[in-house]
Amino acid sequence: MVSAQPIVIYPAAQDGGRRVRVDEHFVGMAYGLLDIVEFLRLAGLDDVDDDWVRRSALIEWRGGGPEGWHPARD
Repeated sequence: MVSAQPIVIYPAAQDGGRRVRVDEHFVGMAYGLLDIVEFLRLAGLDDVDDDWVRRSALIEWRGGGPEGWHPARD
């Protein structure tokens, strides 16, 4: 299934990091919103801040929203 959103934040790994994908490219492992902001700036989105990341319809949050930085427990 292909995402309609160009930015995908994946569920938290065991260490709390979340993979970040912009379009078809994995851009890094984020450990907080500021990491996502930096990845997006490096990808060319200049006017991005943590509030934009929380509200943007361009982002698909998988496995929890912007506050979900802990891995799911089995």
